[in-house]
Amino acid sequence: MLKAVQLGENAGIKVSELCLGTMNFGEPGRGHQGDWTLGPDEARPIFKAAIDNGLFYFDCADTYGVGACEKVVGGLLRELLPRDEYVLATKVAMPMGRGPNQSGLSRKHIMEGVDASLARLGLDYIDHLVIHRHPQGVPGHQDTPIEETMEALHDVVKAGKVLYLGASSMFAWQFTELQMLAAASGWTRFVSMQNHYNLVYREEEREMNPYCARTGVALTPWSPLARGILTGSYRGGFDSGSTSRSQGRDRARTEGLYRGENVFAIADRVVEVAERLGHAPAQIALAWLLNKPEITSPVVGVSKVSQVEQLVAAAEIELEDADMTYLEELYQPVDNLLSIGYS
Repeated sequence: MLKAVQLGENAGIKVSELCLGTMNFGEPGRGHQGDWTLGPDEARPIFKAAIDNGLFYFDCADTYGVGACEKVVGGLLRELLPRDEYVLATKVAMPMGRGPNQSGLSRKHIMEGVDASLARLGLDYIDHLVIHRHPQGVPGHQDTPIEETMEALHDVVKAGKVLYLGASSMFAWQFTELQMLAAASGWTRFVSMQNHYNLVYREEEREMNPYCARTGVALTPWSPLARGILTGSYRGGFDSGSTSRSQGRDRARTEGLYRGENVFAIADRVVEVAERLGHAPAQIALAWLLNKPEITSPVVGVSKVSQVEQLVAAAEIELEDADMTYLEELYQPVDNLLSIGYS
């Protein structure tokens, strides 16, 4: 059974120590992840299993399935739990259409985007609104003034439509600038950072993770299992995918994210440690993250009830220092993905 933990030192709200990522729930065939999307009937038992195991923190985004994800997630949560028994995060920034104002973090899109998310979710407020990237890190919207973004975010909080703010992948200096601007202006600051961090991509250990730990910001990493690499889905190479996700359109995205020389050698070590300790590789990869004191609640994606139960059990695994070192020592620094493209 998962424990409840505080969402960083700057917020009173509590979340489960794992967050269910919901990118793969929605309308099959709709959106960039449409070839591995599960509909509401397939998602329902997964949500029930998560809830039964103490998971009450759910993460989605407007852009997942171009709105379909929010409809499914909102509908299932309204069906399965009273409103005060779960915490829901959703995101704003990514394109929701081809119009020039249908993406980004302008005042117009934030206001319209939040209202549209609430309508799809069927809710009166969003617990945790996450900006999907930095205001100047959204394709086609590099010139959005950060003052405009931060004041608009503050306004949706003060309007009661959003309770807490979070951010996602950006440079540490950018996040620091946003936080300092909010503090100087009397606006709402971010209480969390959802960044890209796992055993085969550890560039966030240089600046973002220490900054968040020092300032009490919750870290809720995305892709803790490296899109299946750390579960064995690729069996040693990108051309050996064994799941519908690793064999579909998502494979190109995975190859773009994981360019390190030792990606699959590290994954092999995860398998080795898992076999020695009597666990699944996914459990060891997740336990490595959860054994980091600065990590609050990794965002995990699942497609089966058995995976929910497996990952929940990972929260009980305590790795020895020697195992942590063994899993980490092959890592070779890579270019920060934010500097060469898109993380």
